Amino acid sequence: MENVVTLNNGVEMPRIGYGVYQIPSSRAETCVLDALSAGYRSVDTAQCYGNERAVGRAIRRSGIPRSEIFVTTKLWGGRGYKDTVSSIDDSLQALGTDSIDLLLIHEPTGDFREIYRAMEDAYHAGKLRAIGVANFLEGDFKSLLGTAKIVPAVDQIETHVFRQQKAMGRLLNEHGTVHEAWSPLACGRNGFFENPVLREIGRSHGKSNAQVGLRFLFQQGIVIIPKTTHAERMRENLDLLDFKLDKDEMLRLAVLDRGRSLFGWW
Repeated sequence: MENVVTLNNGVEMPRIGYGVYQIPSSRAETCVLDALSAGYRSVDTAQCYGNERAVGRAIRRSGIPRSEIFVTTKLWGGRGYKDTVSSIDDSLQALGTDSIDLLLIHEPTGDFREIYRAMEDAYHAGKLRAIGVANFLEGDFKSLLGTAKIVPAVDQIETHVFRQQKAMGRLLNEHGTVHEAWSPLACGRNGFFENPVLREIGRSHGKSNAQVGLRFLFQQGIVIIPKTTHAERMRENLDLLDFKLDKDEMLRLAVLDRGRSLFGWW
């Protein structure tokens, strides 16, 4: 299975990225440098994380060509068209880049159709290489499709072994939209790191609970963006390509699905 996925406009996106949610700006620069050193070539940030500038500094300091690093950020708040145009420019300036590889609407609030229209125009202007959404479930996703001229390239939604989003995944697949998982390790909730099924399967492959949980999503074609501030864990979360879960193991993990959010989302 390839390490990249081709989005609906032909842009290639790494299938494993590094997330910087809840990493303060004071630490984010070092963490992103560690992640890039470990081999990550995709970084996921957001306006509301408050660390876009730190991410941009890390990318420039890394010595890695900007063209080799896929940067995702997300718009925050229920802005209209005009405010969205200036907000996109704010993120470009904060990241210190001429274009953003993937821009997402962070959540379906306000007039997200007008927000998306501004994103479409920024895409055509060359400021964005791809556009999409986050936290859009069936109703909002279908509503957006009713007015969008560009089908969202990505929908980033809560996805992990305890909330597998199977129905939503099928809907996204029908429209050629990539399913991306935020919190693929469930932030350790519901006993993720102690789960006996994950542990038993991991033992047979010489892998950790985290690696099994990530491989379960990766093997289904879901893009994953695990977050950690520890360099050793960064390398561990990236080390998923030397083993494969068999059909029985996939079925055992499938039944862990609780069908609801662990974070108070929909």
